[in-house]
Amino acid sequence: MDNKRWVFAGSIKGARASANLYSLVEMAKANGHKPHGHIQKVLARLPAAQSPDEVEALLPLNLQPEKWLVAK
Repeated sequence: MDNKRWVFAGSIKGARASANLYSLVEMAKANGHKPHGHIQKVLARLPAAQSPDEVEALLPLNLQPEKWLVAK
């Protein structure tokens, strides 16, 4: 990652939140998703998740990329 601003999170909670978000972004890229579209999709579905399995089902490796979400 070229941008090193993530190093200055400001707090432990901020660093954890940043690490989680960067992990989702990189995982989305690795699985052929466009990160922005994938995260929008996940955040829209996340409130309805009732169990850890339903949350895990939203990970990029468990979702088929939709046409508008596929990285080119």
